[in-house]
Amino acid sequence: MSERVLVNFFYAPSIGHAVEALYYANGHHAARPGREITVALNAATAVEFADFCPFVSARYAMDHSFVEPCADSAGRLAVLPREWDYVIEDGRRYQDFQLEMFPGMRDYYAAADEHLIAREKRTFTCDRRVGYLPRQHLRFELPESVRREHRPRIAVLPGGSGDPALYPSAGSWLLILDALHEAYPESEIVLLGKLGQDGRTTTTLGESGFRQLLGHRSRPVSALDVPLAEQLALVQASDVFLSPHTGFGLAVLATGTPWLTLSGGRWFEYFFNGVPFRSIIPDTGRFPSFSQFDPALVFEDEDGPRTPSMSRARIEADLGRIVTAAGELAAGQVSYEQALRDYFPALLAAHGGDASGIWSIDGVHLDYLC
Repeated sequence: MSERVLVNFFYAPSIGHAVEALYYANGHHAARPGREITVALNAATAVEFADFCPFVSARYAMDHSFVEPCADSAGRLAVLPREWDYVIEDGRRYQDFQLEMFPGMRDYYAAADEHLIAREKRTFTCDRRVGYLPRQHLRFELPESVRREHRPRIAVLPGGSGDPALYPSAGSWLLILDALHEAYPESEIVLLGKLGQDGRTTTTLGESGFRQLLGHRSRPVSALDVPLAEQLALVQASDVFLSPHTGFGLAVLATGTPWLTLSGGRWFEYFFNGVPFRSIIPDTGRFPSFSQFDPALVFEDEDGPRTPSMSRARIEADLGRIVTAAGELAAGQVSYEQALRDYFPALLAAHGGDASGIWSIDGVHLDYLC
């Protein structure tokens, strides 16, 4: 019988963490392809992404709180089979500061320790002792029924699920759409996002913001609130995907489409998946960025509360770079390797030359900060 492996990856509901879990699962699969790999994910994230990964045998949506304590953790984990050959878990479960910040996560893994039995070994993702090949490129296999014809297209996600102050305002996005339309009038612009309330994360730009963008003279196509697989199919059939830092960007890279990021939010880009990309890093002297777990600085901008790196002034300062990068990526003028070589020195400079706060999945950055 095949070895049975559980990748037990319960973390925050951002859909990027579902991609992260599947990326690690792929690395463990690549090392020993004969194993049966099952994933357990936060039910509030995009659990269905596992259906786009043929190497995943089964998936479980774990209905458990993440931030708030849970009085019934044992009952909620009962859906998981108890015995496995290997139980491979998110390494964050061993970080005390994470357990303190997120009591629901603490309770989940405490119950998992009682419930799950590993016949051979219980360990963390990336542990090569149980078979792991780093830097394997994850690619989603989307259903044929949702696939779209490729055409000159720029897919735009105006914001993520965090505080609206962490993303450009609708007014700033109108400036960006103006510039893109003037430079690439033949490219269709598609607006992505989710406003529907279903217990999962939503785009915090809001209905009024989307209404302003849909009224732009470029006549954007709306993909707002269409099913997630269909949004990914639209992105896959596009030349480039443009957004601030968002977990959806990790899923975009898994479709093979280049990601152009308005970098400078709380988190820098740390996931690299064999696809060309550009991260437009702001002048952090003028526009402080990358606070990570610390609160971001917020001030009153022209369009309301905003972090400096998402302000109108920052967008105006970097508008030319945004447009140029969109053209480079759409034309296939940037290789993956070139993108890495350009990005990490710029990220190091943004950190004042201090590399101690820079990290990446599978340590990709270590090859470029020597």
